[in-house]
Amino acid sequence: MDCFRIEGGEELSGSVAASGSKNASLPILAASLLLEGEADFQRVPELRDVSTLLELLRDLGAEVDACAGRVRVRCGAQGPTEAPYAVVRRMRASVCVLGPLLARRGRARVALPGGCVLGVRPIDLHLKGMEALGATVTVEHGTVVAEAPPGGLRGGRVRLASERGSTVLGTANVLMAACLARGTSLLEAAAVEPEVTALARYLNACGARISGVGGPRLEVEGVDGLRARPLRMPPDRIESGTLLLAGAITGGAVRVEGCAPSELTALLELLAESGVPLRSGEDWAETGRWSGRPRALGLTTRPYPGFPTDLQAQWMAFSAVCEGQATIRDSIYPERFVHVAELLRMGARIHHEGGTARVEGPAPLQGAEVLASDLRASAALVLAGLAARGTTLVRRVYHLDRGYEGLEAKLSGLGGRVERRLDPDSP
Repeated sequence: MDCFRIEGGEELSGSVAASGSKNASLPILAASLLLEGEADFQRVPELRDVSTLLELLRDLGAEVDACAGRVRVRCGAQGPTEAPYAVVRRMRASVCVLGPLLARRGRARVALPGGCVLGVRPIDLHLKGMEALGATVTVEHGTVVAEAPPGGLRGGRVRLASERGSTVLGTANVLMAACLARGTSLLEAAAVEPEVTALARYLNACGARISGVGGPRLEVEGVDGLRARPLRMPPDRIESGTLLLAGAITGGAVRVEGCAPSELTALLELLAESGVPLRSGEDWAETGRWSGRPRALGLTTRPYPGFPTDLQAQWMAFSAVCEGQATIRDSIYPERFVHVAELLRMGARIHHEGGTARVEGPAPLQGAEVLASDLRASAALVLAGLAARGTTLVRRVYHLDRGYEGLEAKLSGLGGRVERRLDPDSP
């Protein structure tokens, strides 16, 4: 098992390229189950989660060729229809094969993903969406069993929101199923995250008829078939934000190339308000060196275009070195504060209660041995290690490998002293 050894205190500077989006790649790759012909995807990030989904596609009978960020997938109309728990438990997004399987092959057996460190994340809206399209859905021994009616799915009306907001994966799942349903489907309260928009645009390029793309009301006129088209994956907005925060937390000048600043407005506005010098263009953004210590600012995570929950932990690490007090609330996943205990080990001053944390800064962060608990918490600990005095050892970085492509190499290229090595205490 690997760990990161970080020697903190270095001011990062230089340019780094954004990788392709993990959260866009996963549903788009799953959409290949809908397509006739060979799909050719480029700028696919080389991540554990992507490898897991490609493994699942192969299990479902797809021909998959993956090399150096290019993935080619060919899926037939006939083939296996079961996504077993052994794969789904490794990655929650595996559930997004449910819609494509049901739409093109007429049936699906997909294991329930279960709970995770972020708390219970049910897929009831996914299942209600499939039922609204005419499918018969039951849950048997922890597995979703879905069957399309004779003649295939039919258009229906679906609401894709709960008290926590719109479901991103649920929107993607139902949208893919609706593309091959007979008649017209109306998806209300759909998620508007850029990853959903990227999926809808790709499906339209393949012959789908989706209107309202980018908004919360999608109208889908079903078609008889979809034809594969090539695609270059969009940039990863969460990785881009994390790299910008790496520059900000070290007081450095970091430029992220090939990103989409328009998708990072909530973060960029907060950074600028805190006193971090910022510049951006159409496809780049950069932090500048501080003239004075940034001011701590609180936030509440919201669905897009609000501040993303996937940057909450990284913002907390940044807040620890800022001047003043920041109150951070997570309205999406109130349980998403496991990183607090590890940041406290590094000298951060944080009071956590329920779905809220209050950060007092600036704290004299010190290197320590810390344990990563999930993907974004891992990134927060790496950022804290970059700013801390002394050596930080971040264990369980396999969490990072799920969503960050070569993070240690990117940070090292910016002047950070980050080294991947075998954890001496691993089994």
